[in-house]
Amino acid sequence: MVAFAASTPVGVRALSGTAVTCRAPTARPTVAAAAPMRMAAADGEMVPDMNKRNLMNLLLTGAAGSVALGALGPYAYFFVPESGGGSGGGVGAKDAAGNAIKESGWLAAHPTDSRELVLGLKAEATWLIVEDKKIAPFAINAVCTHLGCVVPWVPAENKFKCPCHGSQYDKQGKVIRGPAPLSLALEHVNVDGDGNVVLSSWKEEDFRTGEAPWWNF
Repeated sequence: MVAFAASTPVGVRALSGTAVTCRAPTARPTVAAAAPMRMAAADGEMVPDMNKRNLMNLLLTGAAGSVALGALGPYAYFFVPESGGGSGGGVGAKDAAGNAIKESGWLAAHPTDSRELVLGLKAEATWLIVEDKKIAPFAINAVCTHLGCVVPWVPAENKFKCPCHGSQYDKQGKVIRGPAPLSLALEHVNVDGDGNVVLSSWKEEDFRTGEAPWWNF
């Protein structure tokens, strides 16, 4: 039921010499509170209240989500990259084709002072070096310490030069020109009993700078 409050004069005031009768603001219509009601689609049929309907929606959504995850589960593997290792134990170095690198074959194909990219720790590009007709005991991570570009070797200048912003490193990966703030990371190189080249974390002092390694792999 809608009720209206009556307008009642509340006073008289002068406005430019004219008497004006002021009335109290007309009250807005108010609607009497109605008792809670439940709607039925047909006689004798009950419709769940809001709380029950929300609970049912949640249960149905959860069930549908479980089915979807179960169906996608077998394909999730393809979206997760394989771990490159390097957190502690060594990993076998691999060439551009993904083949394990054998010391004998590598030395037969690469002359002294050569540097070639291989897949190293954390599955990152790494420079494998040949010195004095043998593989050097250290490899150089090829990721620039400025913004992460892969730094190429420039034989004609006997140094590494980043094409992105001009950072430069000497033949051992020590930074000699910015904006790169740090030298390239080092990795240990060893050969296992089967002749495979194995890379592992370098946690000792950086022989190029005399400082502790900044990298954590």
